[in-house]
Amino acid sequence: MLNLKTKLTLFNAISKLVIVTLFVLLLPSIIENINKNYADNRLVKQKNKLLQIVKERGIKTYIEDGESYGSYLPLKEEYISLDTVENGYFLDTIQDEQRLVERDTIDYRILSHTFVVGNKTYLLEIGKSIETIGETTGPLQNIALQVLLGMVLLTILADVLYANYILKPLSLIIKTKLIGNKFPTFTSYKEVKTSTSDFQHLDFSIYQMIETIEQAFQKEREFISNASHELMTPISILQSKIENMFEQEDIADELKVRMLEMQKILNRLKSITKTLLLISQIENDQFLKEDKISVATLLQDVYDEISIRLQEKNISLEILIADDVELINVNKFLLFNLLFNLVNNAIKYNRPNGTIKITGSLEKAGYTINIADTGIGIDTEQLPFIFHRFKKIRQSLLQDSFGLGLPIVKSIAAFHDINITVTSEKHIGSTFTLQIPQNLIQPS
Repeated sequence: MLNLKTKLTLFNAISKLVIVTLFVLLLPSIIENINKNYADNRLVKQKNKLLQIVKERGIKTYIEDGESYGSYLPLKEEYISLDTVENGYFLDTIQDEQRLVERDTIDYRILSHTFVVGNKTYLLEIGKSIETIGETTGPLQNIALQVLLGMVLLTILADVLYANYILKPLSLIIKTKLIGNKFPTFTSYKEVKTSTSDFQHLDFSIYQMIETIEQAFQKEREFISNASHELMTPISILQSKIENMFEQEDIADELKVRMLEMQKILNRLKSITKTLLLISQIENDQFLKEDKISVATLLQDVYDEISIRLQEKNISLEILIADDVELINVNKFLLFNLLFNLVNNAIKYNRPNGTIKITGSLEKAGYTINIADTGIGIDTEQLPFIFHRFKKIRQSLLQDSFGLGLPIVKSIAAFHDINITVTSEKHIGSTFTLQIPQNLIQPS
């Protein structure tokens, strides 16, 4: 996809190419008309000069005793003839005609003009060879083309320079206000200097829009954080009271079953609340990135923590690290949670006796970790939404999902500038790919 500056440059170049093409096609006829007009003007000047001589010196300068007058250049390129005609005869034209000169038929551009001196009418003819008129056509065309091409190149260069100048503020607006900002965290407003009122209006409008979005995000973060904090206390109190009630001996079995259900609901609510609080803390940059840990150690910690669940479903976990590296300037707790959630999902949505394969390798762009499972997979239409909060993915009717596991993964990845992608095929399995940037890697 082309940017605005490139499109403008292409349009200017194509439009000028069209103009050059039309000019080249029309150039021969234009040069021909110019030559004819020039020749006609010259013939008229010669006529006026001869008539002036006749006026000053008389007709006898050219004609005496009724004899006609004729004069040719040596190569027959031009000629002048003067002869008497019948009285009342009138002619005043300039046209192409042929003349027989010393057995040669030559095409001339001939001015014919009648005038009266005394009681007699005279016909003046001044001719110029059409061949000599066209001799300048080729050189004139070459000169015209050279001048035209030079002007086109200069105008294209001027268009490019002017387009760069006039669109520079727009490029700055895009880089500093959109691409240059880490969404949704924004810097203070800095006006982009421009003499174009449209760009000035665009700059301020984008700032206002971003400020509104930032305020909305900030309010959401504050609400989630405050709500999570406030919910933890009553949940803990209720859990404590239910546990105390279990210690009473006179509680009926039916009531114990209901209390167990209540306790299960409270545990789920507590898990959701803790998750929301964790997301809020991550997005508000409340975690430090000062830890250093190798990928192999991190994955081993995850395996040690989750090995019981693997045994419960008889799922094998294979870890293949081609190039072990140390991750620096990271938060070990958060990265552990990221990998734990991904492996936990791989177990949760896997088939019995299935497999999970984790691979890691050092590449040009950084370090890549792939977590592949042989689970039930994700529908293609649901893939774009799996990282959305509270977006419940219907992978299995037998599984519970609060819609927060993958949003945590996404938040932790974004906090570390890690790119995360997923590919999945229904009933075949899913693969989550983590691309860790170079600045977080230190080869072991």
